[in-house]
Amino acid sequence: MSARTRSAGTTNGRGPGVGVLPPSPEVVRLLDRSDAELAAAATATEPADRFVHAHLAALRAAAAVVALRGRPSTRTRARSVWDMLAVVEPELAAWSGYFASGARVRAAVEAGLEPDVDDRRAAELVACAEDFRDEVGLLVDPGAGFARPLAVAPAAS
Repeated sequence: MSARTRSAGTTNGRGPGVGVLPPSPEVVRLLDRSDAELAAAATATEPADRFVHAHLAALRAAAAVVALRGRPSTRTRARSVWDMLAVVEPELAAWSGYFASGARVRAAVEAGLEPDVDDRRAAELVACAEDFRDEVGLLVDPGAGFARPLAVAPAAS
């Protein structure tokens, strides 16, 4: 049985399980924070701010998956949430690599170093963070459908 099937609360992979537990309050809180960051990304006027909010949205969604699945053992040497995500939910490993590659840019913006983040790069990260959040939402609660629609930041002309 796959991780996705287990999260759906199925029994023997054949259908809905009886008494499926809702996600923990911690998972819900992290997903709510992810949604708030996506909303902030959609309304931010500066590309660097959109980038930071989108990256934080993805980070919160990844943390929700780790909270749902449980932290990997210390023997895995997973050091960041992106490393842990790839271990606990291998189907999301490509997302993990993508967002991990933006962590330094986000840290530089937060430190006030203002790296060059143009409209196009910010718009791409916002779109990817929204897609990732939707995948995580379906993983956490397959019956819930996609996350609420958000206004997308204007794309680069």
